Amino acid sequence: MGRSPFTLAAAVTAALPGAEVTGARALTADGDGRFDSAVASLSDGRELAIRVADDDDAATELAAEALALRALTAGARAMLPFRVPEYIGETRVSDGRALVTELLPGFQIEAAHVPAGRGAAESMGAAIAAVHSMPTSVVRGAGLPARSAQESRDEIARVVDAAASTGRVPARLTVRWREAVADDDLWRFESAVTLGGVQSTSFLFTDDADRGPQVSGIVGWHALSVGDPAVDLAWLSAAPEAADDVQAAYAQASARTPDAALDVRARLLAELEFARWLVHGDSLRRPDIVDDAAALLEALADGLHAGDLTVIATRSEGVDSAMDALDSVPAGAVPTADTSMQTDAYNPNELWRDEDLDTADRDDPARDDAAHRAEVAGLDTEDLSFLRASTTSGDAGSGPGLLERADDDSSSPEDEAQRAARAALQRWKSSDSE
Repeated sequence: MGRSPFTLAAAVTAALPGAEVTGARALTADGDGRFDSAVASLSDGRELAIRVADDDDAATELAAEALALRALTAGARAMLPFRVPEYIGETRVSDGRALVTELLPGFQIEAAHVPAGRGAAESMGAAIAAVHSMPTSVVRGAGLPARSAQESRDEIARVVDAAASTGRVPARLTVRWREAVADDDLWRFESAVTLGGVQSTSFLFTDDADRGPQVSGIVGWHALSVGDPAVDLAWLSAAPEAADDVQAAYAQASARTPDAALDVRARLLAELEFARWLVHGDSLRRPDIVDDAAALLEALADGLHAGDLTVIATRSEGVDSAMDALDSVPAGAVPTADTSMQTDAYNPNELWRDEDLDTADRDDPARDDAAHRAEVAGLDTEDLSFLRASTTSGDAGSGPGLLERADDDSSSPEDEAQRAARAALQRWKSSDSE
């Protein structure tokens, strides 16, 4: 679409009558290409963010975001130890739906870069626990989606069946997923208020001299609902160093009944994103998407431990579970959420340059197989040597960490199709309000 920041800022007065716009600028934090966005400076010192939808799906997301932000009353926000963007208003820019919200300050940390220990990891776990501890009446009263444990289980069963019906899911995965659905112990949980699939970039941080980075805000509320709390921990599959500390902090801060199967369901939900991607491509009759999803699922199946098809076989140890096979999926393929209109602290691409890290690894003769697996998957797991992490920025929404074939460095049409498919996966996931 490419609307200028000045055009977008001018529309703020329609959403906020009486506002005096004194300046406009583009955001320095890149989005995923589905929105036109800008920052408007007001005469009273406030800065507002405006997003304009690029298509019907994006418009639906903006409508859901508006409803969720309005559902978070002052009383509900007071229960949270961080800030939530204030809803300002809605309008239209040409034929596109536009949402205006408060601009929150702060910086973001990509999942693979969240460090273990004190600071970011512990603060993220506590923040998620705070959301899950909110009364469900906040969501139900606003008419937002609510699912029981059984309804969440039934929805997973439908995803598994739909994916299996395409004939492109490896049998080992289908067996494991169906065993998970059939395991009653896995689905004995209490539904909670959830963000519906938080990502690492949903968190905004400020630095604390004593405690390290602390969550100061959360963005991306369009999927606010009542459902399985594991959905907000699925992103930890792409955060190998911080996962244990986030989960420990979550458990310590949570006022809810302990859920022994929480981490297992979280891994299952993350893995099933590739099944959803497959079903999405099949429904659109898009062979490129179907082939891409099938390749990811094959890679996942190849990483399974021999003979290990039981999801909760060693749940108590938390190490040898078959769900650990999810670690074989490259971290860059895990979808991210769009936060472009709610923080303007920096461009994350300027902070983490994966290409520099890759160069250093190639120059190191001591680089072993474990390091190579970490490069491929973002986690230390089974070797998927036929894949490597791409360091090309590509088109909007792709970013570092996406896949390309290791045995062919040339840029062929097939390579471009793979990168485009993965970028589409990211955009599709962030627009899914379910």
